[in-house]
Amino acid sequence: MMREWTQIEAQSDFPVLQRKINGKPLIYLDNAATTQKPNSVINAISDFYATSNANVHRATHTLGEEATHKYECARNRVRKLLNAQNSSEIVFVRSATEAINLVSHSWGLSNVQPGDIILLTEMEHHSNLIPWQLLTQDRGARIELLGIDDSGLLKMEDLDRYLDERVRLLAITGMSNVLGTINPIEEVAKRAHEVGALVLVDGAQSVPHLPVDVQALDCDFLVCSGHKMLGPTGIGVLYARQKLLREMPPFMSGGEMIKEVSFTNATWSDPPSKFEAGTPPIAQAIGFGAAIEYLQKIGLARVHEHECSLVEYAMAQFREIPGLEIYGPGPDHRGGILSFNLNNTHPHDLAAILDEQGIAIRAGHHCAQPLINRLGVRAMARASFYLYNTFDEVDRVAEALLMAKRILTT
Repeated sequence: MMREWTQIEAQSDFPVLQRKINGKPLIYLDNAATTQKPNSVINAISDFYATSNANVHRATHTLGEEATHKYECARNRVRKLLNAQNSSEIVFVRSATEAINLVSHSWGLSNVQPGDIILLTEMEHHSNLIPWQLLTQDRGARIELLGIDDSGLLKMEDLDRYLDERVRLLAITGMSNVLGTINPIEEVAKRAHEVGALVLVDGAQSVPHLPVDVQALDCDFLVCSGHKMLGPTGIGVLYARQKLLREMPPFMSGGEMIKEVSFTNATWSDPPSKFEAGTPPIAQAIGFGAAIEYLQKIGLARVHEHECSLVEYAMAQFREIPGLEIYGPGPDHRGGILSFNLNNTHPHDLAAILDEQGIAIRAGHHCAQPLINRLGVRAMARASFYLYNTFDEVDRVAEALLMAKRILTT
């Protein structure tokens, strides 16, 4: 477990964490929605605009070369983070959501036929559900769902029943943004490949919080977002095997993604340029690179260890509160996410009272409404942890929940 002083020291790197909300020190526990940004990320973006602002890949002047170098260095940082074989397998997009839509349009429209199956799980975020709904409706295919048990774990014993030659793609979250469940991607990918299916991993929650190696997972696609791992908004990543990217048609067209153009025809650049039409998110990519550097200095294994310790501690504290129900598996199978309800109080009321105490949590269906319905509730409160959260903060949250219980149930 990382020592407590490390977290307090880390908090000084994040300007927003110095704020007070309603006169109380901010406790930020909405990290599954977006994370706060350290000074190094803010400065990297500011420095780019102040000293090297230019478009990339399009100029031989000094500023253009500097901008291009910084942009491609960020891509290489992502490659190393994910252990991809080549930087050409890393495509910059606006978000994990856009990356999934890229795959559903480019690969999906070219490969999915009537009668085919896209296999998902019951714990998917809307971003890893709706694009496949639209694709299967367009192509005359269908979605099937691998279920979860009452503890929030995948029913792995049912996987063979779903996997056959009709399954073209298995799209699965690496870690649930509601239950915190960490899924056994390596095993799932192996069994999917045995029937010829490709595997897409929604890494929006897993990549920021634990080591992820795309070669060890043996996935075909993986997506993630910069803003969920200390980086800026407006930058995401699609990892895909080089062979797949070469075969897939462009998702968007315009400048930069072309090789040759006439008034009647065009040919495409090699990946990743083929999928990065127009001016890319240059400053965002540079900020994302700085965020990865910050995380790697700490080590994602240490981040994961710390979050698991926080969750185990929080679960023990919260279970002492009468009427509080926690959803999802035990700490051995979950990351730094804790969703719960308190008696018959609405999570929005609970979140409002905690906000009065300077505590930021999330309340609602967390962009996973089918999962919330599957669990038989209308909404949940969610506390999601990151590297700058502390055990003292958990104690304050537990005290605030007891206070909220007194207010809302009397």
